[in-house]
Formats: sequence, structure tokens, C-alpha cells
Amino acid sequence: MANQPDICIRGAGIVGRTLALLLARERLRVALVEAPAPACGPDVRAYSLNSAAQRMLQDLRCWPDAPAVTPVHQMQVFGDQGGELTFGAQAMGAGELNWMVDVPVLEARLAAAVQFQPQIEVVQAPVAAPLTVICEGRASQTRAELGVAFDITAYEQHAVATRLRCELPHGGVARQWFTWGQVPGRSEAQAEILALLPLGGEGGHEVALVWSVHPLRVPQLMGLSAEDFASELGQACRMALGHMTLSAERAVWPLQLARASRWIGEMPGTTKQAFALAGDAAHAMHPLAGQGLNVGLADVAELVRVIQAKEFWRPLHDSKLLRRYERARQADVQAMGFVTDGLQRLFAQPGPVWQNLRNWGMRGFDRSGPLKNWMTRQAMGQDAAA
Repeated sequence: MANQPDICIRGAGIVGRTLALLLARERLRVALVEAPAPACGPDVRAYSLNSAAQRMLQDLRCWPDAPAVTPVHQMQVFGDQGGELTFGAQAMGAGELNWMVDVPVLEARLAAAVQFQPQIEVVQAPVAAPLTVICEGRASQTRAELGVAFDITAYEQHAVATRLRCELPHGGVARQWFTWGQVPGRSEAQAEILALLPLGGEGGHEVALVWSVHPLRVPQLMGLSAEDFASELGQACRMALGHMTLSAERAVWPLQLARASRWIGEMPGTTKQAFALAGDAAHAMHPLAGQGLNVGLADVAELVRVIQAKEFWRPLHDSKLLRRYERARQADVQAMGFVTDGLQRLFAQPGPVWQNLRNWGMRGFDRSGPLKNWMTRQAMGQDAAA
């Protein structure tokens, strides 16, 4: 760059590009490090975004149009022994609980916006700056080079993801089942979490699948023909949407709960350059609550808020300034991780006693009124800062 940037962002995914656009609006010069995209198959990812994330992306004019965005009006959760829980937008006086967003379309909108922002320069290698923000994802090389520990608790589950065409319309309902699957080489069935998430706009017949299964079951599911896989899935979800056919390739990745030991620090060899972590470089959690990207974009919102509110004499690398960001986000991320980890572990416990307890709890929570409404508002992002 002709002049040293104010901020260098390492990682040009959704979190990194959103942060770059928001900082550029503050008249800050941003270097956005964009690594070459790895060769891979079609991207089947779709994210659940809450109202806080929607407002942020709409404000940047990067919110995609239908059918790349599908409103979710209701979420149904089914236990393993008759337990059932329903969250509805109408009960909260809202039109939608959240939105399912097609990842490739959102990434393309953000990339186009970056190209038209003169305060942002896309670079291929890191550039020295008073503040470097690391948004490289959970496998961040920069985080490792800085010696920041990434405390990982690996779940005994992998996510199998794909997309399907369904006989019946999804009706804007996200559906999730806590079930049990037989694993090769294991005498007892293992806990599984199956989610069908609506895609293709209102009245659509397409869904995204995220099926969390034991790692030993992955080769079996990946080795099935498309027809046999759809049949196996249909049995697991009780044919909730009728006959299904695969419309994309299958992808798989391991699931984990992870947190960086610290989110800020000095860049090595200097006292006038600092770093901060954001998004999956700082944390990872189980996808059962669909909050991963929402939490990452909340990191972005908080970091921008801290920078906006900083004293005029305080530099961007100031440790006290960055601690404000770290304290605010660590508390929220820890709380969300506690919820998702607790739910995953609760439904992974075998035996009739645990079955009765969790399904009784689901039915009680469904009738809890204020508690259920509070949790729904949290998931919708109504209490989050945009």
C-alpha cells in the first residue's frame, strides 16, 4: 500500500470482509489479506443469521435477495422419546425468528462491496499496521504463529452436510431431531443431531442438511448412493418432508468446542502494533443452535463499537482499548458455548433415566413462558447490539 494502513485484516471470509467494510466507513484505511481459495467441491453451507446480523448486512447493502435468503418463521425440536419444543416468531410479535442465508451468494455480495470501497485495499500478504485483526477461521496459522493457545474439546461427532429437494414444502420451518444411530463396531447406538433448514425462499422445497453423527458412522453415510442416503435420512427424520433427493454433494467436517486463551496482544518485535482475534479464529462451537456466524458478526460489531468510542488520543494498538473488546466478547461467547455444549452433552447421555429427564425438560421448557421467550429473543438477536 502507498501509505501504511490503520488496520490489517487477515482473512477475507464473511467476518473479515464485513469488518473491513464497517471500518472503511469510519474513514480508516484497511488492508484486507485475501488468501487463494483452496480447491474444493461445491459449497453447500447455509448460515442461520439473526436480526442483529441482518441489520448489519442490510446497512452495508450486502443482504442477499430471495431466493438466497429464506425467512424462518418457526423452529421445531424433537427429542428422542416424545419430547418436543417449538419456537415461533408470531408468539414474539415478529415476522421471522431468523433467516437462512446461502453462503456463496453472501460472500459474493461482500466481495463486490469491498471492490467498490476505496478505503480498502485487497492484498495477498500481511501488511504492518497499528492493529491486525485475525479472521482466518478455526485453523488460523497466524494465531498459531503468535503463540496463542486454542483450547479444543473435540466432540465425538462429525457434521455431514448437503442439500436436498423435498416432496413437501418446508413452510419456513427449521426442524431438528435428537436421535440415536447404530455405529459400526459399537454395540450401543450413539447420539445424533439432525437438522433440516429451509432454503430457496418462501414456499421452497429445498433444505440444507446438517447431520451430526459419530465419526465411525461417517464412512457408512458417505459411501451410500445418493438414493440410499436419502432413504436413510428419510427414516431418521420420520419422512417429515416426504420423499427427498440430494441436490448437492456431501461434505463432512469434525465438530468441536474451542476458545482462544486470549483475544488480544502485542505483535512480536514491536510495542506499537497489536492484534485482536475475531470469528472462528477466536472461538468455535457446536452447530446445534445455529449461532456460529452470529457470534462472529457480534465480534465485528463490538470491535467497531470500541473503535468508534475510543478517546481521540488513544492509538488503535492501545492495550486498554483492546481489552474492552476482549472482556465484552469473551463473556458472551462463553455463555453461548456453555449452552450449546450443555445441550450436546445432555442428549449424548444414554439410558432411560437420561431419556426421561431430557424429554421431560423439553416439555416443561416448551410451557415455561417467560424463560422460553427470553431464550427466543437471545437466538433472534433482539438483545444484541448491531
